[in-house]
Parts: sequence; structure tokens; C-alpha cells
Amino acid sequence: MEMQQVVKSLADALDQKFGKDIVVLDIGRISVIADYFVIATGGNPNQINALADAAHESLEKQGILARHVEGLQSANWVLMDFGDIIVHIFDEESRNFYNLERVWGDATVISV
Repeated sequence: MEMQQVVKSLADALDQKFGKDIVVLDIGRISVIADYFVIATGGNPNQINALADAAHESLEKQGILARHVEGLQSANWVLMDFGDIIVHIFDEESRNFYNLERVWGDATVISV
């Protein structure tokens, strides 16, 4: 499956768990750390953990395994590194504070 389809499938999985403000940024042409950032917001720690589980399951089904995951305990910013795809799941306050869409403003937004 093409990588853009993989991230769209991932965004769908997050949407099914009621993730809010899901954004996919294509950062491949401006960064060497990954090709895509997938960003979502959860309403509370339980939902943030459910979104992280959904992301993990969605990518694992496609043969993509997490290299590193952090933030599950605090559940205000979960960072999941899947190599070419990095997933950021925030609570609303942290998302507004870090504002990755502004920081990575040169990235191309992929419609999902």
C-alpha cells in the first residue's frame, strides 16, 4: 500500500475513535526525521490512550511497527515513532501550546 494511503487509513482509525482536529502533514521534503506527521487531539487521558491504541493497531495491520512510544503515562502528549510516520496525540491544552501545524508551517497538509 502506498504510504499516503497508509496515513489516510491511520487518520480514519483515529477518526473512528473520535479523535478531533486530525491533520496529516507531509514533511518529507522539509525534514529527514520522517515523511509524515499525523496529529490528533483527544478529550481526556482515556481517549488519548484509546487513540494511541488505534494508531498502533492500524499501522501494525499494515506491517508497520512502532520504534518508540512515549507519553502514555501522562497522556497529554503521546509521541509514537513508526519510522516514516510520527503520530502526535495531544490533549487540547498541549496541542494549542505546541502548535505543531505552525511550527511545521512549510509542510504540505494532506486531506483526509
